Amino acid sequence: MPASKNANPTLKPGKRSAEPNYVLVIHGGAGTMIREGSTPEQRATYRAALSRALKAGYEVLKSGGEAMDAAVEAVSVMEDCPLFNSGHGAVFNVAGKIELETSLMVSKPPASHPAMPSSRRGSSVTLLTHTRNPSHLARALYLAPQLAPHPMLSGAAAEATGASLGVRQVDPSYFWTEARWREHRRGLGLPEDPVEYPRPEIPDDTNSETTDVASLSDDKDKETWEPLDLMPTGTVGAVALDIRGCIAAVTSTGGRTNKLVGRVGDTPVMGCGFWAEEWERDGGFVKRTWDRLKGKSKYQGVGVSGTGDGDYYIRRAAASNIARRMQYLDESLDEATQNVIDDLFKEGGMGGVIALDRDGNVALPLNCSGMYRGVIRPDGVPLTAIFFDEQLTEL
Repeated sequence: MPASKNANPTLKPGKRSAEPNYVLVIHGGAGTMIREGSTPEQRATYRAALSRALKAGYEVLKSGGEAMDAAVEAVSVMEDCPLFNSGHGAVFNVAGKIELETSLMVSKPPASHPAMPSSRRGSSVTLLTHTRNPSHLARALYLAPQLAPHPMLSGAAAEATGASLGVRQVDPSYFWTEARWREHRRGLGLPEDPVEYPRPEIPDDTNSETTDVASLSDDKDKETWEPLDLMPTGTVGAVALDIRGCIAAVTSTGGRTNKLVGRVGDTPVMGCGFWAEEWERDGGFVKRTWDRLKGKSKYQGVGVSGTGDGDYYIRRAAASNIARRMQYLDESLDEATQNVIDDLFKEGGMGGVIALDRDGNVALPLNCSGMYRGVIRPDGVPLTAIFFDEQLTEL
Protein backbone atom coordinates (compact mmCIF):
# COMPACT_ATOMS: atom_id res chain seq x y z
CA MET A 1 0.00 0.00 0.00
CA PRO A 2 1.54 3.36 -0.95
CA ALA A 3 2.00 5.94 1.77
CA SER A 4 -0.83 8.43 2.03
CA LYS A 5 -0.29 12.03 1.04
CA ASN A 6 -0.79 15.07 3.25
CA ALA A 7 -3.54 16.48 1.07
CA ASN A 8 -6.10 17.56 3.64
CA PRO A 9 -6.61 21.35 3.46
CA THR A 10 -7.48 21.49 7.17
CA LEU A 11 -3.83 20.70 7.98
CA LYS A 12 -2.80 24.30 7.28
CA PRO A 13 -3.35 27.08 9.83
CA GLY A 14 -5.79 29.84 9.04
CA LYS A 15 -4.79 33.28 7.84
CA ARG A 16 -2.41 35.06 10.15
CA SER A 17 -4.09 37.46 12.52
CA ALA A 18 -3.75 38.88 16.00
CA GLU A 19 -5.59 35.84 17.35
CA PRO A 20 -3.47 33.32 19.32
CA ASN A 21 -2.10 30.49 17.21
CA TYR A 22 -2.36 27.14 18.94
CA VAL A 23 -3.09 23.65 17.71
CA LEU A 24 -3.30 20.08 18.97
CA VAL A 25 -2.90 16.94 16.87
CA ILE A 26 -3.33 13.40 18.20
CA HIS A 27 -3.14 9.78 17.13
CA GLY A 28 -4.51 6.63 18.73
CA GLY A 29 -2.39 4.06 16.89
CA ALA A 30 -1.86 2.90 13.34
CA GLY A 31 -1.46 -0.13 11.16
CA THR A 32 -3.90 -2.88 12.05
CA MET A 33 -7.43 -1.58 11.61
CA ILE A 34 -9.50 -2.72 8.65
CA ARG A 35 -12.60 -1.10 7.16
CA GLU A 36 -14.12 -4.39 6.04
CA GLY A 37 -16.08 -5.93 8.86
CA SER A 38 -16.22 -2.76 10.94
CA THR A 39 -19.56 -1.16 11.67
CA PRO A 40 -20.59 2.51 11.54
CA GLU A 41 -21.26 2.34 15.28
CA GLN A 42 -17.80 0.96 15.94
CA ARG A 43 -16.12 3.66 13.87
CA ALA A 44 -18.20 6.37 15.54
CA THR A 45 -17.16 5.09 18.96
CA TYR A 46 -13.48 5.47 18.12
CA ARG A 47 -13.97 8.92 16.64
CA ALA A 48 -15.94 10.01 19.71
CA ALA A 49 -13.03 8.91 21.90
CA LEU A 50 -10.60 10.88 19.73
CA SER A 51 -12.84 13.95 19.93
CA ARG A 52 -12.95 13.67 23.70
CA ALA A 53 -9.15 13.63 23.86
CA LEU A 54 -8.89 16.62 21.52
CA LYS A 55 -11.36 18.65 23.57
CA ALA A 56 -9.49 17.88 26.78
CA GLY A 57 -6.23 19.19 25.38
CA TYR A 58 -7.97 22.11 23.70
CA GLU A 59 -9.28 23.42 27.02
CA VAL A 60 -5.69 23.71 28.27
CA LEU A 61 -4.50 25.57 25.17
CA LYS A 62 -7.59 27.81 25.05
CA SER A 63 -6.90 29.03 28.58
CA GLY A 64 -3.30 29.89 27.70
CA GLY A 65 -1.83 26.73 29.19
CA GLU A 66 1.38 24.95 28.31
CA ALA A 67 1.73 22.71 25.26
CA MET A 68 3.17 20.06 27.59
CA ASP A 69 0.05 20.03 29.78
CA ALA A 70 -2.31 20.02 26.78
CA ALA A 71 -0.54 17.03 25.24
CA VAL A 72 -0.53 15.13 28.53
CA GLU A 73 -4.23 15.89 29.04
CA ALA A 74 -5.12 14.52 25.60
CA VAL A 75 -2.99 11.40 26.02
CA SER A 76 -4.43 10.78 29.50
CA VAL A 77 -7.92 10.53 28.04
CA MET A 78 -6.72 7.83 25.63
CA GLU A 79 -4.77 6.05 28.39
CA ASP A 80 -8.02 5.80 30.36
CA CYS A 81 -9.95 4.43 27.39
CA PRO A 82 -9.79 0.66 26.69
CA LEU A 83 -10.11 1.26 22.95
CA PHE A 84 -6.45 2.26 22.66
CA ASN A 85 -3.18 0.41 23.23
CA SER A 86 -2.02 2.40 26.25
CA GLY A 87 -2.87 2.45 29.93
CA HIS A 88 -6.19 0.72 30.55
CA GLY A 89 -6.33 -0.72 27.00
CA ALA A 90 -2.71 -1.89 26.76
CA VAL A 91 -1.76 -5.18 25.15
CA PHE A 92 -0.06 -8.10 26.89
CA ASN A 93 3.47 -9.39 26.42
CA VAL A 94 4.27 -13.05 25.72
CA ALA A 95 4.11 -13.85 29.44
CA GLY A 96 0.64 -12.33 29.82
CA LYS A 97 1.86 -9.22 31.62
CA ILE A 98 1.57 -5.50 30.94
CA GLU A 99 4.73 -3.43 30.38
CA LEU A 100 4.02 0.20 29.55
CA GLU A 101 6.17 2.90 27.96
CA THR A 102 5.87 6.67 27.65
CA SER A 103 7.75 9.81 26.67
CA LEU A 104 7.55 13.59 26.72
CA MET A 105 9.66 16.16 24.88
CA VAL A 106 9.44 19.93 24.44
CA SER A 107 10.98 22.21 21.84
CA LYS A 108 12.08 24.61 24.59
CA PRO A 109 11.60 24.83 28.36
CA PRO A 110 7.98 25.58 29.30
CA ALA A 111 7.27 29.15 30.36
CA SER A 112 5.99 27.89 33.72
CA HIS A 113 9.49 26.58 34.49
CA PRO A 114 11.91 29.23 33.16
CA ALA A 115 14.79 27.88 35.27
CA MET A 116 14.72 24.55 33.46
CA PRO A 117 18.01 24.11 31.55
CA SER A 118 17.51 24.47 27.80
CA SER A 119 19.42 21.23 27.33
CA ARG A 120 16.79 19.35 29.33
CA ARG A 121 14.01 18.84 26.82
CA GLY A 122 12.45 15.51 27.63
CA SER A 123 11.94 12.43 29.73
CA SER A 124 10.95 8.87 28.92
CA VAL A 125 10.14 5.74 30.90
CA THR A 126 9.81 2.06 30.03
CA LEU A 127 8.85 -1.27 31.64
CA LEU A 128 6.12 0.24 33.82
CA THR A 129 3.68 -2.12 35.55
CA HIS A 130 1.82 0.00 38.12
CA THR A 131 1.55 3.59 36.82
CA ARG A 132 -2.06 4.30 35.94
CA ASN A 133 -1.25 7.16 33.54
CA PRO A 134 2.29 6.78 32.22
CA SER A 135 2.17 10.22 30.58
CA HIS A 136 1.77 11.76 34.05
CA LEU A 137 4.96 10.02 35.12
CA ALA A 138 6.90 11.34 32.12
CA ARG A 139 5.83 14.90 32.96
CA ALA A 140 6.58 14.52 36.67
CA LEU A 141 10.07 13.18 36.02
CA TYR A 142 10.80 15.88 33.46
CA LEU A 143 9.87 18.56 35.99
CA ALA A 144 12.04 16.99 38.73
CA PRO A 145 15.63 17.20 37.44
CA GLN A 146 17.07 16.71 40.92
CA LEU A 147 15.28 13.38 41.36
CA ALA A 148 15.48 12.24 37.74
CA PRO A 149 18.52 13.80 36.04
CA HIS A 150 18.56 11.19 33.26
CA PRO A 151 16.57 11.42 30.00
CA MET A 152 15.35 7.81 30.30
CA LEU A 153 14.46 5.59 33.26
CA SER A 154 12.80 2.22 33.65
CA GLY A 155 10.91 -0.09 35.92
CA ALA A 156 10.24 -0.09 39.63
CA ALA A 157 12.73 2.65 40.54
CA ALA A 158 11.09 5.07 38.10
CA GLU A 159 7.65 4.22 39.45
CA ALA A 160 8.82 4.67 43.04
CA THR A 161 10.16 8.12 42.16
CA GLY A 162 6.88 8.93 40.46
CA ALA A 163 4.91 7.80 43.49
CA SER A 164 6.96 10.15 45.66
CA LEU A 165 5.94 12.95 43.28
CA GLY A 166 2.25 12.08 43.55
CA VAL A 167 1.87 10.00 40.38
CA ARG A 168 -0.91 7.48 40.92
CA GLN A 169 0.00 3.80 41.11
CA VAL A 170 -2.48 0.91 40.70
CA ASP A 171 -2.60 -2.86 40.91
CA PRO A 172 -1.61 -4.43 37.53
CA SER A 173 -5.08 -5.96 37.26
CA TYR A 174 -6.39 -2.47 36.47
CA PHE A 175 -4.89 -2.66 32.98
CA TRP A 176 -6.62 -5.91 32.09
CA THR A 177 -9.35 -5.93 29.43
CA GLU A 178 -11.01 -9.05 28.09
CA ALA A 179 -10.55 -8.05 24.44
CA ARG A 180 -6.77 -7.63 24.77
CA TRP A 181 -6.49 -10.80 26.88
CA ARG A 182 -8.27 -12.81 24.19
CA GLU A 183 -5.94 -11.34 21.55
CA HIS A 184 -2.96 -12.36 23.66
CA ARG A 185 -4.21 -15.94 23.99
CA ARG A 186 -5.23 -16.16 20.33
CA GLY A 187 -1.84 -14.88 19.19
CA LEU A 188 -0.08 -17.64 21.11
CA GLY A 189 -2.39 -20.32 19.72
CA LEU A 190 -4.00 -20.88 23.11
CA PRO A 191 -7.74 -21.31 23.75
CA GLU A 192 -9.49 -18.06 24.53
CA ASP A 193 -11.97 -19.67 26.91
CA PRO A 194 -12.23 -19.85 29.77
CA VAL A 195 -11.00 -16.35 30.46
CA GLU A 196 -8.52 -17.16 33.22
CA TYR A 197 -7.20 -13.71 34.07
CA PRO A 198 -9.42 -12.14 36.77
CA ARG A 199 -11.40 -9.09 35.77
CA PRO A 200 -10.58 -6.30 38.26
CA GLU A 201 -13.13 -5.45 40.91
CA ILE A 202 -11.30 -2.49 42.44
CA PRO A 203 -13.62 0.51 42.95
CA ASP A 204 -10.73 2.94 43.47
CA ASP A 205 -9.20 2.00 40.11
CA THR A 206 -12.35 1.75 38.00
CA ASN A 207 -13.94 5.08 38.82
CA SER A 208 -15.43 7.67 36.49
CA GLU A 209 -11.98 8.77 35.30
CA THR A 210 -11.85 5.65 33.17
CA THR A 211 -13.73 5.98 29.90
CA ASP A 212 -16.70 3.64 29.65
CA VAL A 213 -16.85 2.54 26.02
CA ALA A 214 -20.64 2.42 26.17
CA SER A 215 -20.69 6.13 27.04
CA LEU A 216 -19.21 6.87 23.62
CA SER A 217 -21.93 4.91 21.83
CA ASP A 218 -25.66 5.40 21.34
CA ASP A 219 -26.13 1.94 22.85
CA LYS A 220 -25.90 2.76 26.57
CA ASP A 221 -26.65 -0.85 27.57
CA LYS A 222 -23.68 -2.20 25.65
CA GLU A 223 -21.29 -3.88 28.09
CA THR A 224 -18.89 -5.51 25.64
CA TRP A 225 -16.89 -4.09 22.77
CA GLU A 226 -14.80 -5.39 19.92
CA PRO A 227 -11.58 -3.55 19.03
CA LEU A 228 -11.30 -2.19 15.52
CA ASP A 229 -7.56 -2.89 15.48
CA LEU A 230 -6.38 -6.49 15.68
CA MET A 231 -3.16 -7.51 17.48
CA PRO A 232 -2.04 -3.88 17.89
CA THR A 233 1.51 -2.64 17.51
CA GLY A 234 0.62 1.02 17.86
CA THR A 235 0.60 3.76 20.49
CA VAL A 236 -1.25 6.91 21.42
CA GLY A 237 0.29 10.33 21.10
CA ALA A 238 -0.29 14.07 21.05
CA VAL A 239 1.68 17.04 19.75
CA ALA A 240 0.66 20.53 20.85
CA LEU A 241 1.71 24.08 19.98
CA ASP A 242 0.89 26.73 22.59
CA ILE A 243 0.56 30.50 22.27
CA ARG A 244 4.19 31.01 23.30
CA GLY A 245 5.48 28.93 20.41
CA CYS A 246 6.46 25.93 22.51
CA ILE A 247 5.83 22.50 20.98
CA ALA A 248 5.38 19.38 23.12
CA ALA A 249 5.18 15.74 22.02
CA VAL A 250 3.79 13.06 24.36
CA THR A 251 3.53 9.37 23.50
CA SER A 252 2.28 6.35 25.47
CA THR A 253 1.92 2.66 24.65
CA GLY A 254 1.59 -0.93 25.76
CA GLY A 255 3.94 -1.99 22.96
CA ARG A 256 3.42 -4.90 20.60
CA THR A 257 1.00 -7.72 21.31
CA ASN A 258 2.95 -10.70 22.67
CA LYS A 259 6.27 -8.87 22.65
CA LEU A 260 9.15 -10.51 24.48
CA VAL A 261 9.42 -9.75 28.18
CA GLY A 262 11.57 -6.66 28.69
CA ARG A 263 11.29 -5.49 25.07
CA VAL A 264 11.79 -1.73 24.70
CA GLY A 265 10.15 -0.09 21.70
CA ASP A 266 10.53 3.27 20.02
CA THR A 267 8.15 5.16 22.32
CA PRO A 268 10.76 5.82 25.05
CA VAL A 269 13.72 6.13 22.64
CA MET A 270 14.39 9.81 22.01
CA GLY A 271 14.70 10.63 18.33
CA CYS A 272 12.96 7.45 17.20
CA GLY A 273 9.33 7.38 18.33
CA PHE A 274 9.19 11.00 19.48
CA TRP A 275 10.97 14.32 19.08
CA ALA A 276 10.55 18.06 19.70
CA GLU A 277 13.04 20.79 18.84
CA GLU A 278 13.46 24.35 17.66
CA TRP A 279 16.34 26.02 15.84
CA GLU A 280 17.23 29.37 14.35
CA ARG A 281 16.43 29.58 10.66
CA ASP A 282 19.58 29.54 8.54
CA GLY A 283 20.34 31.14 5.21
CA GLY A 284 21.79 34.27 3.68
CA PHE A 285 20.44 37.80 3.66
CA VAL A 286 18.06 37.19 0.76
CA LYS A 287 16.49 34.12 2.36
CA ARG A 288 16.15 35.76 5.77
CA THR A 289 14.51 38.79 4.16
CA TRP A 290 12.16 36.57 2.18
CA ASP A 291 11.24 34.64 5.34
CA ARG A 292 10.42 37.89 7.13
CA LEU A 293 8.26 39.07 4.22
CA LYS A 294 6.36 35.78 4.41
CA GLY A 295 5.76 36.30 8.10
CA LYS A 296 8.05 33.50 9.24
CA SER A 297 9.57 33.82 12.69
CA LYS A 298 13.29 33.78 13.37
CA TYR A 299 12.96 30.25 14.68
CA GLN A 300 11.56 27.04 13.26
CA GLY A 301 10.42 24.13 15.38
CA VAL A 302 8.81 20.71 15.08
CA GLY A 303 7.20 18.08 17.27
CA VAL A 304 6.67 14.44 16.26
CA SER A 305 4.94 11.38 17.69
CA GLY A 306 5.13 8.07 15.82
CA THR A 307 3.00 4.96 15.84
CA GLY A 308 3.32 1.56 14.20
CA ASP A 309 6.08 -1.02 14.10
CA GLY A 310 8.48 0.67 16.50
CA ASP A 311 11.47 -1.55 15.71
CA TYR A 312 11.75 0.15 12.32
CA TYR A 313 11.37 3.62 13.85
CA ILE A 314 14.38 2.83 16.03
CA ARG A 315 16.46 1.56 13.11
CA ARG A 316 15.72 4.69 11.07
CA ALA A 317 15.73 7.27 13.90
CA ALA A 318 12.46 8.31 12.31
CA ALA A 319 11.31 11.21 14.49
CA SER A 320 14.54 13.21 14.62
CA ASN A 321 15.13 12.47 10.94
CA ILE A 322 12.07 14.62 10.19
CA ALA A 323 13.64 17.56 12.01
CA ARG A 324 16.98 17.11 10.26
CA ARG A 325 15.33 17.06 6.82
CA MET A 326 13.52 20.29 7.64
CA GLN A 327 16.64 21.97 9.01
CA TYR A 328 19.32 20.88 6.56
CA LEU A 329 17.37 20.08 3.39
CA ASP A 330 14.90 22.95 3.87
CA GLU A 331 12.00 20.54 3.37
CA SER A 332 8.53 21.57 4.47
CA LEU A 333 6.80 19.64 7.24
CA ASP A 334 4.72 17.80 4.63
CA GLU A 335 7.78 16.83 2.60
CA ALA A 336 9.90 15.74 5.55
CA THR A 337 7.23 13.59 7.19
CA GLN A 338 6.20 12.02 3.89
CA ASN A 339 9.79 11.17 2.97
CA VAL A 340 10.41 9.52 6.33
CA ILE A 341 7.18 7.50 6.13
CA ASP A 342 8.06 6.44 2.57
CA ASP A 343 11.50 5.40 3.80
CA LEU A 344 9.98 3.30 6.56
CA PHE A 345 7.67 1.63 4.05
CA LYS A 346 10.60 0.68 1.80
CA GLU A 347 12.31 -0.95 4.78
CA GLY A 348 9.18 -2.89 5.75
CA GLY A 349 8.05 -0.61 8.56
CA MET A 350 4.31 0.06 8.77
CA GLY A 351 2.75 2.97 10.62
CA GLY A 352 2.42 6.72 10.63
CA VAL A 353 3.40 9.93 12.37
CA ILE A 354 1.73 13.08 13.56
CA ALA A 355 3.75 16.26 13.47
CA LEU A 356 3.37 20.01 13.64
CA ASP A 357 5.72 22.93 13.18
CA ARG A 358 6.09 26.30 14.88
CA ASP A 359 3.87 27.95 12.23
CA GLY A 360 0.95 25.67 13.10
CA ASN A 361 1.19 23.42 10.04
CA VAL A 362 0.16 19.80 10.71
CA ALA A 363 1.12 16.57 8.94
CA LEU A 364 -0.37 13.10 9.48
CA PRO A 365 1.10 10.74 6.83
CA LEU A 366 0.73 6.96 7.07
CA ASN A 367 1.72 3.98 4.96
CA CYS A 368 -0.83 1.45 6.22
CA SER A 369 -4.57 0.82 6.27
CA GLY A 370 -5.38 3.41 8.89
CA MET A 371 -4.38 5.60 11.81
CA TYR A 372 -6.74 6.98 14.45
CA ARG A 373 -6.03 10.69 14.21
CA GLY A 374 -7.42 14.14 14.86
CA VAL A 375 -6.73 17.88 14.93
CA ILE A 376 -8.24 20.80 16.83
CA ARG A 377 -7.53 24.51 16.34
CA PRO A 378 -8.70 27.73 18.06
CA ASP A 379 -12.19 27.30 16.60
CA GLY A 380 -12.62 24.36 18.99
CA VAL A 381 -13.96 21.96 16.35
CA PRO A 382 -12.44 18.45 16.68
CA LEU A 383 -11.71 16.87 13.28
CA THR A 384 -11.01 13.14 13.15
CA ALA A 385 -10.42 10.24 10.76
CA ILE A 386 -9.47 6.57 10.86
CA PHE A 387 -8.67 5.00 7.49
CA PHE A 388 -5.88 5.99 5.12
CA ASP A 389 -8.13 7.47 2.44
CA GLU A 390 -10.32 9.55 4.77
CA GLN A 391 -10.28 13.31 5.17
CA LEU A 392 -10.43 14.82 8.63
CA THR A 393 -14.05 15.73 9.39
CA GLU A 394 -16.23 16.64 12.33
CA LEU A 395 -18.10 13.69 13.84
